Amino acid sequence: MENTSIITIITILSLIIWLYLLLFRGKFWLSNQKIDPEKISLTTYPSVCVVIPARNEADVLPVSLISLLNQDYLGDFKIILVDDQSDDGTTEIAYELATIFDKTDRLTVISGELLSSGWSGKLWAMEQGIKYIKEQNLHPDYILFTDADIEHHKTNLRELVGKSQQENLALTSLMVRLRCQSIWEQFLIPAFVFFFEKLYPFLWVNDPHHKMAAAAGGCILIRQDILEQVGGLEIVRQALIDDCSLAAAVKLKLQDVSENPPQGIWLGLSEKTCSLRPYDSLETIWDMVARTAYTQLNYSPLLLIGTVMGLTIIYIVPPVSLIWGLVVGNSLITSLGGITWLLMSISYLPTLRLYKTSLLWSISLPAISFLYLLMTIDSALRHWRGKGGRWKGRVYSVDHLS
Repeated sequence: MENTSIITIITILSLIIWLYLLLFRGKFWLSNQKIDPEKISLTTYPSVCVVIPARNEADVLPVSLISLLNQDYLGDFKIILVDDQSDDGTTEIAYELATIFDKTDRLTVISGELLSSGWSGKLWAMEQGIKYIKEQNLHPDYILFTDADIEHHKTNLRELVGKSQQENLALTSLMVRLRCQSIWEQFLIPAFVFFFEKLYPFLWVNDPHHKMAAAAGGCILIRQDILEQVGGLEIVRQALIDDCSLAAAVKLKLQDVSENPPQGIWLGLSEKTCSLRPYDSLETIWDMVARTAYTQLNYSPLLLIGTVMGLTIIYIVPPVSLIWGLVVGNSLITSLGGITWLLMSISYLPTLRLYKTSLLWSISLPAISFLYLLMTIDSALRHWRGKGGRWKGRVYSVDHLS
């Protein structure tokens, strides 16, 4: 009887949490924060510099770089690719592609310097792109930070700038559509986006009066003057989750701007601009998550324990309660577990539609969450072993970044 009471209470708690998430967590689960191309209209075209950190990206450049070179943006925009110690011919491939498409005047490739102490590899490459912009006195209105493995839809730059201009935004970011082809990608990748939206509800991020701030590092358009005002990339050089840290710094800075202040920051989803990075196996997805999961928890053992308990109550308790209730013949626990599992599954449907995968994956969210729970624990174990974030073969410990 005592065990039944405890299980009932925990199951009710799980149901209450899901009701809160669905009704009061910024409507994160709707996955509806997107740029509407029909509402984008540009009368003037501000200048833009695109900064791409690239380390051994020769295999994806024939798609990603071409997509940037062929943007339909009518204004002045330059692409600065920072070749970060590549050994696969990244520089040669980039120049060859620019020559083929007669865009050599648009592309500059600079050789990355050896990693400077206190910087992570990707951020250090981005910083060298910013340094080049200053040395050449380019003075762009906007800087677009993007990864070398992203295929940009031909209208992406125009839509990003148009969104920024029309809403007077300081920072506009897109969570690009991650690759979702292999069985492991279909199983785990939509959930990755779902969890990110739950952690950083986009509606709250996009509200200038809400303290929530976040960005997706694969595609960030930022006003050049705002980037300088917040202190440049220097302020986030020790952050492994640099995109969200930069967004937080920008949103905080906007509170102090008095003359013609930008309205805020904006983060949305894209269905047309896509990541080319494959995650064909459980191992590759596991490494991606474990790279920063414990960083999200500020390296706190207490937050780790809380996260494990939270994920268990939110995602694992409902199906366990349903099964346990059926086994012991307790209709109340069976009903509570089933209703909660149903609400959980319904909340996952918009994300599955976004990724055009089977809606049946919705009932597997508890199993998916269990795997992400294990990845989070592994992230902490890696940190305790002295290894932190990894980018293109480099491993960064906290000591390296301090």
